[in-house]
This record gives sequence, C-alpha cells and structure tokens, in this order.
Amino acid sequence: MKRIRFTEEQIIAVLREHEAGAKTADLARKLYRTRDEARADVFDYIERFYNPKRRHSTIGYLSPMEFEQKAGLA
Repeated sequence: MKRIRFTEEQIIAVLREHEAGAKTADLARKLYRTRDEARADVFDYIERFYNPKRRHSTIGYLSPMEFEQKAGLA
C-alpha cells in the first residue's frame, strides 16, 4: 500500500475545519438567555476561527483582507 504524505498546510486546514465544525455544532445546541449572550458567543467564534490571512479559492486565492481591499470594501 502506497503512503500519502500531506503537507503541514493541508493538515492544519483539516484540523481547522474539524475544530470549526465542532464549534458550530456547539453553538447550534446551546440555548442562550439573551441575544447579547448569543452575540458575544458568535463574535468569539468568529474572532477565534476566522483567519483573515488565509487564502480562499472562491475569491481568486486572495485572503479576505486582500479581497476587501481590492474590492474597495475596507
């Protein structure tokens, strides 16, 4: 059987997807007492898991920050 080698970047991407999926599932199951509590949790999720420097294929392999600057959104 042939072994497949993954790059460090590929491994990190898979781990991030798994971690983000687990956090999303946590958010979906949690009941919040107030909207502010829910907003704070969602804000924390975005700040911890959103990577503004990672390149995305759907936006021409630009980072979100580069894309926003190029589009004049930032």
